[in-house]
Amino acid sequence: MSDITLAFERTGSGPPLIILHGLFGSSTNWGSIAHCLTKSYSVDRIDLRNHGASPWHDTMDYLAMADDVKQFIEQHQLENPILLGHSMGGKVAMVLAVRYPALVKALVVVDIAPVTTDARHTSVVLALRNLNLAAVRSRRDAERVLFFDIPDASLRQFLLQNLMRRETGYVWRINLQALADNMTVLAGFPVLPGCYSGPTLFVRGGDSKYVEIKHEPVIRKMFPGSAIRTIARAGHWLHAEKPQEFLCELEAFLGSNITN
Repeated sequence: MSDITLAFERTGSGPPLIILHGLFGSSTNWGSIAHCLTKSYSVDRIDLRNHGASPWHDTMDYLAMADDVKQFIEQHQLENPILLGHSMGGKVAMVLAVRYPALVKALVVVDIAPVTTDARHTSVVLALRNLNLAAVRSRRDAERVLFFDIPDASLRQFLLQNLMRRETGYVWRINLQALADNMTVLAGFPVLPGCYSGPTLFVRGGDSKYVEIKHEPVIRKMFPGSAIRTIARAGHWLHAEKPQEFLCELEAFLGSNITN
């Protein structure tokens, strides 16, 4: 049993749908998408361990994070929720679905495959850890310092959502030590017996490299009931870049596979 009680935001009513954010993210990243789903679903946006308002823990592997979500489902007595996960959250969702298929009504995986990816975010964690928070007086201060190590402006803004002002100064709400210690694990994907044969949708960005043609055989083997859809001219954060196109794919999938 997990020893982590996850923070979450619940909106809407109807069949349960759980949204799991990606690395460096939080439940707030999915607010606008959740809002569009609340007419048909009871949407729980969860903060995964070491992120958002959820507790910190030294362990940061996918089996542990999937057990966190399993415990959440059981504690809140959610009956066969739909799982939607992006990036790291997509890996958590896949692990949970394969290990506990009876718990999951349907699975939506956003721009990630059940494979090992390169640990490309190691340098990002290092840059955030090297930021001298004692000298930071505003997020603008932090952004100026991070400009040199993280030149992508949209990525900087996304990361700085985790910089919180307290009475004693600025702090990170993400557990950078745990992320640094487990970056190789987070880039990987555990070896799992079995498969999840329920309705599954993979949505990938046409400009992203996280779900490639070479990954399709392992996807089909682990998720034999899966469909793979591509949103053109979208990157890894396709739900933010192309929200209407993403919602169109999601609602078409749910409409054809879920009986309300």
